This record gives sequence, C-alpha cells and structure tokens, in this order.
Amino acid sequence: MARRRTDPAPDRFVSLGFTAIEWIETYLCHGPGDIQGEPLVIDDEMAAFIVRAYRLDAVTGRRRVNRAFLSRPKGRAKSELAGALVCFEALGPCRFDGWDAEGEPVGRPMVYPFIRCLATEENQAGNTYDNVTVMLDHLSEHFGDEFPGLDLGRSAQTSSRVYIEGGGEIVPSTSSGAAKDGGKETFAVFDETHLYVLPETRAMHKTVRRNLVKRKSAEPWGLETSTMYAVGENSVAEATHEYAKAVKAGRTRDGGLLFDHREAPHVEDLHDDAQLMPALKHVYGDAAGWMDLERIAADIREPDTDPADARRYFLNQPGTASARAFDKGRWAELARPDFVAPDGDAIAVGFDGARWRDATALVATHLETGHQWPLGLWEAPPNKREAEQWEAPEREVTDKLANAFGTWRVVRVYADPPWWEETIAAWQGRWGEKVVTEWWTHRDRPMAFALRAYKTAQTAGELSHDGHEGFARHIAQAVKRDARARDDQGRPMWTIQKDRHDSPRKIDAAMAGCLSWEARRDAIAAGLARPRKKSKMIVMR
Repeated sequence: MARRRTDPAPDRFVSLGFTAIEWIETYLCHGPGDIQGEPLVIDDEMAAFIVRAYRLDAVTGRRRVNRAFLSRPKGRAKSELAGALVCFEALGPCRFDGWDAEGEPVGRPMVYPFIRCLATEENQAGNTYDNVTVMLDHLSEHFGDEFPGLDLGRSAQTSSRVYIEGGGEIVPSTSSGAAKDGGKETFAVFDETHLYVLPETRAMHKTVRRNLVKRKSAEPWGLETSTMYAVGENSVAEATHEYAKAVKAGRTRDGGLLFDHREAPHVEDLHDDAQLMPALKHVYGDAAGWMDLERIAADIREPDTDPADARRYFLNQPGTASARAFDKGRWAELARPDFVAPDGDAIAVGFDGARWRDATALVATHLETGHQWPLGLWEAPPNKREAEQWEAPEREVTDKLANAFGTWRVVRVYADPPWWEETIAAWQGRWGEKVVTEWWTHRDRPMAFALRAYKTAQTAGELSHDGHEGFARHIAQAVKRDARARDDQGRPMWTIQKDRHDSPRKIDAAMAGCLSWEARRDAIAAGLARPRKKSKMIVMR
C-alpha cells in the first residue's frame, strides 16, 4: 500500500482518471468496427470526462462521483468508452490505495468486481458488452501473463459472461435479469438511456442503482451514456437531466452526480450548411476530425429524416414528442375494455406486418361503434439474436382471420401485401376479392389521408379500443415521416414509420389499426354497415 499524505490540502483536485487513461491506452484496443483491434487512444474530450469521473476526495481518497451521465451525439463512440471503463473497473487499479511520494493518488484493483452491462428490452446494451469482449480478448492475447485466467466462454463473439480469476464477473443483463445476483454490483453501465421509456426498463435502472449503494467499501458507481431524449417520454435520460437541473438550481442535494452533456448551438435551418456544419463541428468536438460530417449533414437533409430526430441524434438537443404520430395519453383515454362486439355484427379488418424479424398484426373495427381490438399481434423476441430467426406464424395468422369470419360479419379486409402476397391471394380465393383487398401502405398520399382520418377519429373520440397493451405500445411508438405530398389546401402531409430503420420498437399494430379504420370508413360509405336482410324460407308443397 502506498504511504499516506501528511498534507491533505482538501481543496486540491486529485483523480485516478489519469491512471485509468494510461491503463486503457496500454492494454486495450478499439472495439467492433472498421478499426477493431487497433490501439485505443483516448481523445482530450473523453479524457477530461474520465478524469472528472474518477475524481477523489483530497483528504479521504474516496470517490466523489457516484453516478455519471455522458451525453454525446450519435456515432461518438460512447459505448466503446463505456466498454473500456468496464475493463478498467474489472482488472485495473480503479480504487484508491494511498498517496505516492509526490502526493498523487495510487490505485489498486477491486477485490471482487461485479460489473453489469444493462440492456434495454431491445438488447441495445449489447453495444457495451460487445466492446468489452473484443477488448478483453485482445488483452488476453497480448498481455495474458499479466492477467491470467480470464474466461470469456467459448469465444468473444458468443460470450454471455466473463469470469475473472480470483473472483469477479462481467454480466450483460436485461430487465428480467437485473434483480438477480443479490445486488453485488461494483460498477454498472446503462447504455442509451433515452431508450429506457418502458416501465420495466425504468424499474431495471432503479433496481440496479439501488444495488450500487450496498457495497460501501467497494465504492460502486454507475455510468449512463445517451444521446438526447424526446421530451415527455419519461425516459431515464430525461429524469437524469431533470435531476441535474434541480442540483444546479439548488433545489436538491448533489448525490455525487457528474452530468457531462455537449449540445450543438441552435440551428434555425437544417438545410443551411453555413449554420449546420459549425454546429456539427461543435457537438462532435474532438471527434469532428474523424467523423464524416458531410455524410451526417446529407443524412439530416434526407426527405425521410424527421427534423426532431435529426436534432436529437446528431445535434444532441432534447427533442419534442411532436414527432410522435399519435397522442398516447389520448389513446389511453379511449380505452373501453368492457365492450365486446356482438357476434354476427359487421366488422372491418386491417392487416400489416413483416414476415421476418419484426411484427405482424390483425386489427378489427366494429362498424357501428368504431371500437377496435387486435385479432392477433405477433412480435419477434426482444433478444436480437433470437429475433434474427423469427418468422411470423402464417397459419396462425390465417386461423385468427378465419375465426373472425366465423364470429362476425367481416365486410372488408384491407391488407398490406409485401412478403404476404401468396397468403393474401389465398384469403381472396377463400373469402372473395370484394371483401379482401390489397391495400399498399407505401403509397404516400392515400396513406397520409388514411392516417389523418385515423388521428382525427382519435382526437374527436369517434374511436374506442379494448386497452390491449401491445396495440397501445405500437400506437405510441409510431413517428411521423414527411409524406412528400400535400393535401388539397397545399398543406404538408405525413405518414408513419419506426423511430429509425433498425429500431426494435414496432408500429405494425398502429398501421393495421389505421387500415382497419379506413376499411370501416369505406364500408360505411358503400352501405355495408346496414344489417344484412334475412332470407325468407320457401316451403315447397
């Protein structure tokens, strides 16, 4: 153990961050990507964050930061930095062990590090853990004599847990696993906390944060990384930001929060390079030299890029919920779980979905009342690897539709055909082309009008629904996309999409609900809402 200082100098800035930077640059490499395996060099901006994150009390040597929040734009390698800190916390001299002859702090490794890389329900925190396994694989190969006994499993690519010789683990966890292992965490990474919007992910964050206070001598702490959030979604990132503002304003005590947020200055016109490019250079900081800012600017100007999302992801500015197509609060008000459409009544059905890796939905609408309910909703598993193997159960989908035909009087079915052409053709052969209609959702103008009518029905209270959780979730997750079309008064129109192309937040039930509503409108206009006349029985004599 290093000797103790006799001159504490309580106001002096001291940190183990410099030790952390040297250790990371000595032993670790870049994680997955184009420069995987190359030596990892920490730029000045991220080095400053590390130094602040490992600041110590100048008298006791204890950590001053219990909770750190790193907010940077998309592509700033936040997950890679988090992965490097996981490795340092697992193997490096990350806790105070005294002072050297010059009065600088000396570190020691953790006795039993237990580190958790938290995943959202969409498996996003795999980004951090994937960096960890690549880095530790490199460390074992090049510095195995210094760090013997690291066990990543069969390979870095398939690793699901890292065991450390002498005791200790690195664990990737989902919300279902976060409450396990008895709360032994010494360090936890919450990656992309703007995505922590569902009750289970917020509860996961709270559970693990509570666990971090259990091992006093280990001085546990947590790291949140994120781009900025959509205001009003009640994400963990938004809650942390509100906490930081309350601390700054003196409304609450500082519990050891480091809030490191870099935001671009306001850009009035995203299509004006004279405004946009300086803003991008500012927000990307030291990374501006190696990021392709021209390509980012081009992506921002793409017609299908939502401006609110562009400001959040690339300018790191808190967005608004205005990008959301539907008001989830209003949707909740429209729930009527007690209503059940009587057997034999006329209904319309909407169908939308992917065949693989996503979701598929059938939604019914009662013609007389406008009440909606899912006939079926099938979703790929949240685990990314399992989702890659998922395929919608075509026979089960058809059975659900057939059951609807057997229970109610189905007068219209509007079905989006991509990847389901053969199935829909079979439906038409079974129930008739006048009933089952291909309704292509990629047609911007018709789709925009249908969506406007659907939203108007919600606002006006003309629609109700059964309160199905999955249906409500898909409604809430649908975001607007410029339809590149205008209505008859010249006003711009919109359609819906996921919040990003590869997003695991599904919207298929929202689209099926819209198609079902459009089928109802057309059926009513065609006079199909009238009760079917009963045929007279003819008695032969």
